[in-house]
Amino acid sequence: MSKNKKKILSITLAAVLAISLLGGCSGGKKADANGPGGEDGVFTIAYAPNESTAESADARNGLAKDLSEVLGCEVEEIQASDYNAIIEALRTGKADMAYMGSQALALGVERTDLEPIVMKAEEGDPEKAIYHSVFIVKSDSEINSIEDIKGKTMAFVDPDSTSGNLVPTAEIIQAFADEELNSDILHTNGAFFEAVSFSGSHQAGLQAVIKGDVDVVPISDQILASEIAHGNAAEGDVKIIHESGAIPAEAMVVGEHVTQETREKLTQFLTAYDNEDYFTDVIKVPGARFVECDMSDYEEIVELNKIINDF
Repeated sequence: MSKNKKKILSITLAAVLAISLLGGCSGGKKADANGPGGEDGVFTIAYAPNESTAESADARNGLAKDLSEVLGCEVEEIQASDYNAIIEALRTGKADMAYMGSQALALGVERTDLEPIVMKAEEGDPEKAIYHSVFIVKSDSEINSIEDIKGKTMAFVDPDSTSGNLVPTAEIIQAFADEELNSDILHTNGAFFEAVSFSGSHQAGLQAVIKGDVDVVPISDQILASEIAHGNAAEGDVKIIHESGAIPAEAMVVGEHVTQETREKLTQFLTAYDNEDYFTDVIKVPGARFVECDMSDYEEIVELNKIINDF
């Protein structure tokens, strides 16, 4: 990654301060505990609710089948209830690899020695391995900017969502610098917002705004575009009132128990993977591909997470 790529977060930290062929296989053979599938012979990939939609099931299964041929063992997918569940699955070895956003990654490194190996990038260009958090409201809302959201109803996505919680929290703190806000205030009913909640997924947050259940939600700009492209929302249903600076894209991370040999096979497979259905329906960015990455690409988010959450 270039030095410029690593400086992709426009909200500065200062402003906020002041996841083998030797593997055990099916077919009656005994699993190799040191292989990719571990003692049970199964390599497990965890996804969050955002990637576990009806449109994504076949595409995810396709990747599992293709990867199984490379690793020489069964590959299964699990849908976790949230990012915390994914981190715990990686920590305990119930999952071997997971797809997660950068805040979940930042939280994960506080609990276990996980490692990002690839990140999504539009057109497979490392310089485009970014996305944004956008604040959306109903199209006919009188809310027109981030400065108008005080006293409204807000639904963040998930406590461990980057574009649905961490970055928007920092954006609000920066926009209302004179009010000495913090994460606790922004997540307490009646303190800054009239009412505040978590939608559970970007898709659910979008629908909550469209239905008028909440006034404002912050979601990934790429998921918003995907939902509109799939016909789950119309472009005229909502309007964007604020966009964050660039955020490092979601990554495939591996648990600390995954061997170096398996990590290298995974990286080689993922960076060469070109199943367009997977990138359109699961990754939510048509034409995207995976590019190699490491923890240095997420340093700023890791530090921001520590500041916002007082680690």
